[in-house]
Amino acid sequence: MTTLAAGTDTFSVFGTTAALLVSEPGRLDDARAVADAELAAVDLACSRFRPDSELSRLNGCGGAVTAISELFAELIEAALRAARLTDGDVDPTCGHALAEIGYDRDFTVLQAAGLQAPGAASPLSRRPSRRVPGWRSVRLDRRRLLAQLTNGAQLDLGATSKAWAADRCAEMIAAKTGSGVLVSLGGDIAVAGPAPADCGEGAVERAGAVGGGWRVRVTDDHAAAPDAPGQTVTIRSGGLATSSTTVRTWAVGGQRVHHIINPATGQPAVSCWRTVSVAAGSCVDANTASTAAIIRSEAALPWLQSAGLPARLVREDGSVETTAGWPSDPGPG
Repeated sequence: MTTLAAGTDTFSVFGTTAALLVSEPGRLDDARAVADAELAAVDLACSRFRPDSELSRLNGCGGAVTAISELFAELIEAALRAARLTDGDVDPTCGHALAEIGYDRDFTVLQAAGLQAPGAASPLSRRPSRRVPGWRSVRLDRRRLLAQLTNGAQLDLGATSKAWAADRCAEMIAAKTGSGVLVSLGGDIAVAGPAPADCGEGAVERAGAVGGGWRVRVTDDHAAAPDAPGQTVTIRSGGLATSSTTVRTWAVGGQRVHHIINPATGQPAVSCWRTVSVAAGSCVDANTASTAAIIRSEAALPWLQSAGLPARLVREDGSVETTAGWPSDPGPG
């Protein structure tokens, strides 16, 4: 854990780096306590890499109807909503597809193994494309807190749970402390409470609290150096999320792969975009849109425009497209 500046804390969670900023530095300890408790609960509910998680229990019950917690029900509901809003492009039944390409352990473990998926020797080009079971294979009874997976579906909530947790933590911290707060979980950013007036420089994707909002450096990698190519923007409410095919990558049979699965093929999405950043009313909505944009490739631009979502899309050659109300970039990089 490293304190970068007054009112700022960073720590590891969900196999990535988290950052917590508050506009009232004296409330940082209270804010961290709220975040720690909530993130631990989310991890226990929906980690694909913990045998004691509710998600692992549901995935392993052979399609039986299973009693679940209220928290896990909310996380599943958020994933199903994302699937509905994107016509199935962001699908929570990619668990088996991810495991097949070696993402069957926490990413930090993959990193320790040299980013080479153990046991995954054959390249993807030799593997048949196969549509994932689909989000309609997930049956959720919110009233009775029951869930069931059909058609051999295996859940992975990675496309929504981290962003959902950022939203939840920001809301809870603002309510408990009365402070303005920014929560970043691996670059999924949520803010809540009063926008900061001026509490100096912090860092989250090179972010700080400045007059009129939170300043965020948008790059391919949330952990990149301050001079990495990107753009600095200011957010005052809601969420900001970045999806990328360049950061969470590893090798399968000598071929580089990433974690964003196209449900239509069951394989890593082939996209003209290497990175997509979206601002929305919540972090989970922003992440839903940025993930879908990677999968939709060229079709993402008109889709984001029609939805009125501010977005910044970076092509493989580094050229940038923006939509809706995304601010212009006055400088290089």
